[in-house]
Amino acid sequence: MILDGLLQFSSAQAVTATADSTNVIDLGLTGLPTSSGGGGARDIGIGDDPAMKVLVIVTTAFLTLTSLQVLFRGAPDNGSGAEGSYTTMVSGPVVALAQLVVGARLLDIDVPRPAPNEALPRFLKLNYTVGGSNATAGAVSSYLVLDRHDLPEQANAVLGGYPAGITVAN
Repeated sequence: MILDGLLQFSSAQAVTATADSTNVIDLGLTGLPTSSGGGGARDIGIGDDPAMKVLVIVTTAFLTLTSLQVLFRGAPDNGSGAEGSYTTMVSGPVVALAQLVVGARLLDIDVPRPAPNEALPRFLKLNYTVGGSNATAGAVSSYLVLDRHDLPEQANAVLGGYPAGITVAN
């Protein structure tokens, strides 16, 4: 898995209250005309194989909140090269505090196709939605990647290839 700074939403971003990712990814292409329909944006996730993927991983364990949810959001160009109105393209699962430990992956999805009648987004960002009271600790890193390291790890962080509880007879 290759992490690219130009495709980074957050790098160890502290999330103590509901917030947007530190970075907005601009998919605009210089020299292409823009329109209210989102023209001029690179298409990075519709039907490609392999498709670009979203990776959101906990880098500092969370404390005191009830849950955390990650929203993948997109906005078209507003016609002058700036961000238009954001819409939520995907709402990730609501992850309870007990699962918000270092290494937990919060949103493993392919970059989604825009909904019918939704403009192709030029700008992408994540929103980290805190449930319950604000966190006193917790941070995430998030990227767009070509492929994730999806092999499951065992409890001791050794790559196992099988989920816990599976016994393979020799």
